[in-house]
Amino acid sequence: MMDEGPGSARRLLGVFAHPDDEVFCAGGTMARAAGAGAEVMIVSATRGERGQIRDPAAATRRTLGAVREEELRAAAAELGVQRVQVLAYPDGTLQQHRSSLGAAVADIMRRFDPDTVITFGADGGYGHPDHVATSELTTQAFRALVRDRNRDQRLYHAVFPPRRTCMAEELAHWIADSGQRATDRAAAAAIALFAGESATMRLARDDVQVQWYPPGTCVIEPGDPANALYLILSGTADRLLEDPDGQVIHARRMQAGDFFGELGLIAGERLAHVVARDSLTCLVLSRTPLQPYAGRGAGAAGAAPSQAAALPPGTCAVDVTSHLHRKLAALAQHRTQHPAAASMLPYSLLQKMLGTEFFRRTAVGRRDRRRAGHRGCAGIVARTHPAVIGAGAGC
Repeated sequence: MMDEGPGSARRLLGVFAHPDDEVFCAGGTMARAAGAGAEVMIVSATRGERGQIRDPAAATRRTLGAVREEELRAAAAELGVQRVQVLAYPDGTLQQHRSSLGAAVADIMRRFDPDTVITFGADGGYGHPDHVATSELTTQAFRALVRDRNRDQRLYHAVFPPRRTCMAEELAHWIADSGQRATDRAAAAAIALFAGESATMRLARDDVQVQWYPPGTCVIEPGDPANALYLILSGTADRLLEDPDGQVIHARRMQAGDFFGELGLIAGERLAHVVARDSLTCLVLSRTPLQPYAGRGAGAAGAAPSQAAALPPGTCAVDVTSHLHRKLAALAQHRTQHPAAASMLPYSLLQKMLGTEFFRRTAVGRRDRRRAGHRGCAGIVARTHPAVIGAGAGC
């Protein structure tokens, strides 16, 4: 029987550490399974009470745990998930509660009796200690379940391999094509927040920084390496053109919400000056690592673009673009963490960054190992969705 991946489950259990982990790890996959009639359950080990409060109107530090639990339930409803259980272990302490948490997860598995389980990979996605503990304990509980009730159940680790997508390039083309060189405060906040999250979770390959420039600083000069896109967060700047005689012409005054650098990024060369008029703060998205001691002006060499590594063996790319709208709706429910809607970004960019989910099936016994070794990921990639990302991207 060919493996059709986690989206083909009849009883799917997702075990995560915090509210909102479910969206980034497997939101599209769970929506797909629920839409096909599966019984889907999400377990969160904590209420996420030590997380950020990015919308002060949504919660206080005292209420954050309760608010995030309700956000999780609302997000699950958007995904079509029928069951949610929050274990309410103290956020940030899961490594200290391994025995009781492992027993709780094992008990849930015995009662829910899933045929498919999803959790973090062994690295916790990006090294978060709570994620690592959740992965280890869920994997142990699953192995115990299989020993007791071997029905060819499947365990998938959600993984986050580095992507080839470059936010700077995608946004630059969107700006040039749409003519929308400025955005409002809410959209600017969405871009800034999403860029930071994307860097952490390797959803894009950009080097993301917030840079401050004192008044009078020349942010861009003609001839500089054209590798970055800038979004003004505060302050003002002037775009200046220089004619062949050295005469400087004022072309445009820019303020918070304005982009600059998109034309040079597309053309591959800088032709204008951009000078900070007063104290200027910018979100800088660069397709190459920013070099603190790089030369300026004509002839300056930029760093070579970073190349995304090939997917590790056994990693499967699952296309969830047909359920992306539900994934975005679920993400929007997590307002304390994501107050600016991701839908404010170009949809084509969201498709590239969130429209594919990556999993690695974990073998738990001789029978599983023999099947995985024979089949690899071919079944998952070919059958999970008709439009996975590119040849060679599956395994």
